[in-house]
Amino acid sequence: MPQQKADYADDTEINAELDELPDDETVEETVANLAERGFDVLVVDDADEALETVTDQIPDEASVMNGHSTTLEEIGFDEFLSEGDHEWESLPDQIWSIDDDAERQAARRDSQTADYFLGGINAVAQTGELVAADLSGSRIGAYPFAAGNVVIVTGINKIVPTLSDAFDRLESVAYPLENERAQEAYGAESAIAKQLVYRRETEEGRTTVVLVREQLGY
Repeated sequence: MPQQKADYADDTEINAELDELPDDETVEETVANLAERGFDVLVVDDADEALETVTDQIPDEASVMNGHSTTLEEIGFDEFLSEGDHEWESLPDQIWSIDDDAERQAARRDSQTADYFLGGINAVAQTGELVAADLSGSRIGAYPFAAGNVVIVTGINKIVPTLSDAFDRLESVAYPLENERAQEAYGAESAIAKQLVYRRETEEGRTTVVLVREQLGY
């Protein structure tokens, strides 16, 4: 059974002011600014609609990879990719069936060029920038260029006023929660080792941001 955010969130101190649900006007302005920066944006009401919307983006026969994302777990995408009724090539299933460590690591690197790479984000600036980080880079490595298409799913609780606030959210909300999760899952601390600021998508139609009107992920 995958970890649930509730397994570790209650014991983690975060800046709750940077994890609140914004009003409709703020969401609308964020959508407009994301679109101006070249992102396709879809707004959905809840996790069920998010899963339906995400799966509708991916054509049959596409190779599909996902970076670790609590949000994807919460909407049910990870389970659907592994066990659902689809005609995709599930790269995670292939990767984790490899016994040899070196071969598995090579396959993980190759998966960054999937037809569709799905994941989350740690903060969305109202001004239209996306901010994310992780320890190894495997979650965000495909976003800038490698993957053919990118689908980013995020709760609107990650919307903050400015890019500076987005960095603050990364440090004071996302990292403490991820660090606690990593210790629960792997017995080791995480770190903000590799950070991405996604200021603009220059390839039309390549990156879709699905905003969910719920408090999801971190």
